[in-house]
Amino acid sequence: MAIEIERKFLLRNDSWRQSARGRLYRQGYIMSGSGVTVRVRTVEEKGFLTIKGKSRGAARAEYEYPIPLTDAREMLETLCTGPLIEKMRYLVEYEGFTWEIDEFAGENQGLIVAEIELSSEVQEFPRPPWLGREVTGDGRYFNASLARNPYRRWPR
Repeated sequence: MAIEIERKFLLRNDSWRQSARGRLYRQGYIMSGSGVTVRVRTVEEKGFLTIKGKSRGAARAEYEYPIPLTDAREMLETLCTGPLIEKMRYLVEYEGFTWEIDEFAGENQGLIVAEIELSSEVQEFPRPPWLGREVTGDGRYFNASLARNPYRRWPR
């Protein structure tokens, strides 16, 4: 079984942008509920279908498969519910670790989240100076949740 172990954080500032390189992501959810999600995604000119299991702490089962770009685009337009997730994903290296920083657009504009994938839930990692509060356990920050309840609709 493929297991994803990921921790998620908000950001203190934009100093991470100095070394960032980004790619456009569009994704939608065919199924989302009871902790299981089926997602279709395009990353620039590639398509993917992903199935994720229920989160247990920072870990969950994840299966991802490449699919034809035309199929992915068609699924995004015809099978996905809620607004699509649109974001630029930046990869930022920091002391031997790769951070994925998602800057959301569309209905989730204004939200920026940093994620790090780890080999175990107790793995230590250096914390970059731009790293803010951890939101790993806060379901509002899951992409599937953002498709149902976009950031722009959150009470301030």
